Amino acid sequence: MRALRATSNPFAVLHHAGAPLLLPNAWDHATAMAMERKGFRAIGTTSLAVAAAVGLPDGASATRDETLRLALILGSQPFLLSVDAESGFSEDPDEVGEFARQLQAVGAAGINLEDALGPVDRHAAKIAAVKAAAPGLFVNARTDTYWIGERGERGKRGGRGERRERGGAETLSRLDAYQQAGADGVFVPGLTDAGEIAALVARLDVPLNILYSPTGPTVPQLGDLGVSRVSLGSFLYRRAVGAALDALDEIREGYRPGGRTPTYEDIQETGADEARHA
Repeated sequence: MRALRATSNPFAVLHHAGAPLLLPNAWDHATAMAMERKGFRAIGTTSLAVAAAVGLPDGASATRDETLRLALILGSQPFLLSVDAESGFSEDPDEVGEFARQLQAVGAAGINLEDALGPVDRHAAKIAAVKAAAPGLFVNARTDTYWIGERGERGKRGGRGERRERGGAETLSRLDAYQQAGADGVFVPGLTDAGEIAALVARLDVPLNILYSPTGPTVPQLGDLGVSRVSLGSFLYRRAVGAALDALDEIREGYRPGGRTPTYEDIQETGADEARHA
């Protein structure tokens, strides 16, 4: 039975709506407001895009200030904000808790914390520190057992045998520790096998978040498996970069670029939205 822990947080309620919460991930004010106009009540950030925008690597604890700055911009907007905080930008649980307190103070409703396959007790301590410092934040505890390959590369998921071994043992032990530490939800990016997802849902006490994959189950299929939240992660950012490169190729080759292009006024209007909410 999945529990509703953060009862005072409307973001938590969206994880118990009977259908998966589809969470798009923005990387600046304009993209977030465009998503809000599409009717999304909750929006996340993506650490890859935040890091790439300033020429820094993702997952290196290098973008604490940039992440907080984006949260300051988005936290007062008319949607619920969940912040991708990598591993908390520190190995000191108290410092992670303080960062979470700052996020809550600027209006964030949730925080995403990844373990990077580090010590379980250390990540559990970070989760507990966040819940103590910012009890209103929805803590989504991520394990990278399906995401980091055997060489430690992010997004390199290793072989199927390696994934199944972790899925049957390490993933469960890590998520159980994170639940006990107070996590309101858990996140397993890279897990796409329907049978493994359903089995994991049956073992959890909190909502399961899955990262959308174009080659994996659809959002309705994930809902049928019991998934409560589907994040898009860096997918939209990478698609946007890809669309820009496609348009560049088409223009250079003498063609008119296809696809949807917002007008100058459309983007300018997002700034007007900011002024209205200031």
